[in-house]
Amino acid sequence: MQTHKPSQDDLRIAVILPCYNEEHAIVQVIDGFRSSLPKADIFVFDNHSSDRTAEVSRAAGATVVHVELKGKGNVVRRMFADIDADVYLMADGDATYDASVAQTLVDKLLGENLDMVVGCRVDRGEAENYRRGHRFGNQMLTGSVRRIFGGQFSDMLSGYRAFSRRFVKSFPALAMGFEIETELTIHALELRMPCGEVETKYGSRPEESESKLSTYRDGLRILRTIMRMYMVERPLQFFSIIGAVLALTSVGLAIPVFQEYFATGLVPRFPTAILSTGLMLAALLSLGCGLLLDNVTRGRQEQRRFAYLSIPGVSRL
Repeated sequence: MQTHKPSQDDLRIAVILPCYNEEHAIVQVIDGFRSSLPKADIFVFDNHSSDRTAEVSRAAGATVVHVELKGKGNVVRRMFADIDADVYLMADGDATYDASVAQTLVDKLLGENLDMVVGCRVDRGEAENYRRGHRFGNQMLTGSVRRIFGGQFSDMLSGYRAFSRRFVKSFPALAMGFEIETELTIHALELRMPCGEVETKYGSRPEESESKLSTYRDGLRILRTIMRMYMVERPLQFFSIIGAVLALTSVGLAIPVFQEYFATGLVPRFPTAILSTGLMLAALLSLGCGLLLDNVTRGRQEQRRFAYLSIPGVSRL
């Protein structure tokens, strides 16, 4: 019995665009994706803009959805919850991403049966595309995720991505702001989803458009998200490191106490001995917490895996 492999014409493709005050760029973005993916439905999720983003988007033929809660993470949560499709293509509404490669992202997703394809930004060193510190910060944060969670992503913070329905409907979005890309990446790595990358040109914003990203504030929030997810997803490693630091400190404090005891039979540094004992007990408690939370995390990962597998996949293979 032969099974029917759906063609791309049979699939529902949704282009989802989170926007905040992008009236000067959004029409260019909508027209670009309509040209690249003519059969896709285009949705603009307006994050309570104070300009005419919603009006110009609607006039350009996009479906506009309003999201009151501020923050990109809140917008992505609503996009994933409200839109029903087989393939999702997400991009920012600032015209920095190359819409002409959208078909390439979708083809790679379907042709290789992947769950996420990231559009890796290539800007050819043009300074105006990356603000000061952004390129270094991206490399540092992406490298941190690779070292902690594995994977081979080269641009973790890219907002240009194609997703399968499986990915979208199994993703428990918790982030509120620009740290959402970090959550997307770690979710894929923790469930060992098949993922890929496609290089894409990264352009500069239109002159009238302003970036909403705060270099240091959002960078710190992303770093905090990485550390939080390290604790949640790798609790045994996280608490073992804390336990090792406490144990080494305890031993360092205890050595002179034992030396003096063996030499004189006295313990004149009684407070130091108490502190050393307390630190060693704290180290053992930290290790115990890590072992306990590791079992809890394994159960959570199994539940997420079952939720992921309960959603039918789509492939053109």
